[in-house]
Amino acid sequence: MDTPVTIKQQLAPLWQANKRLVLFDGVCNFCNGSVNFIIRHDKQRRYLFVPLQEPLGKTLLAAYQLPEDYLDSLILLSNDRAYSHSTAALRIGEGLGGWWKGLRLLRMIPAFLRDAVYKIIAKNRYRWFGKKESCMLPSADVRERFLLHPDDLKRFKYSASR
Repeated sequence: MDTPVTIKQQLAPLWQANKRLVLFDGVCNFCNGSVNFIIRHDKQRRYLFVPLQEPLGKTLLAAYQLPEDYLDSLILLSNDRAYSHSTAALRIGEGLGGWWKGLRLLRMIPAFLRDAVYKIIAKNRYRWFGKKESCMLPSADVRERFLLHPDDLKRFKYSASR
């Protein structure tokens, strides 16, 4: 198994290509809906997705020193930084471009207030939106944007010209 240092080194080509990783609860209907929303609005295809229940999700949690059972928040990894809760959601929205960039104004609200609302939704997401027995299977047209195993990172090669 790759060590966290190796995984972080393998992520360098993603950051250089301006890619971002969204780690999410793969059995949560609300989370899957959020991923589908991002896919529909991500015209530049910069977001890649990692279910937290998959081997790569668990490896990334360890690499960024997050608890291995961390399912209460989506996580955005961007330029080797990890964001969670409302900050992750807002940064993802901003990264979609267009009028979504206006979401950065919401970051003026203190994180503890934004996160309080986020945590209420997170705590109730299964009750309100349901839960699947296993992680969603992405359709063929978006499959390449889902990373499940550390070996999936080998598709991305470091290039100084990017």
